[in-house]
Amino acid sequence: MEKQRNGVGRRKEAVTRVFLSRGTGAITINDKDYKVYFPLVYLQNQVERPLKTVDAADKFDIKINAAGGGVKGQAEAAMLGIARVLVELNPEFRPALKAAGMLKRDPRSVERKKFGHKKARRSFQFSKR
Repeated sequence: MEKQRNGVGRRKEAVTRVFLSRGTGAITINDKDYKVYFPLVYLQNQVERPLKTVDAADKFDIKINAAGGGVKGQAEAAMLGIARVLVELNPEFRPALKAAGMLKRDPRSVERKKFGHKKARRSFQFSKR
């Protein structure tokens, strides 16, 4: 595999484009190391999860462009993008990634605000008198 593979991951408002190529296991997000970009360990683990699931943590270099949303959404979008690229690269990875729940796009997003309400569901305080 000389050419790089790419895929897209989304979560809430976050969108990540993932570029995977043969390498030594370097993961960069927006031209920063992923451990610098995501200082929280549980977010770093989210990004590493697909690679650890298929025992490919040190076989590929991954470059990720992340935009929109917050850090947690971007980390989960990166996880989905990496999992999709790995399946495209090798279809034998699919059962393990699917069992771990990494190929499912999480559809939850913020509910819109309705008129006549303070927030999406919160109403203004009601006064009887």
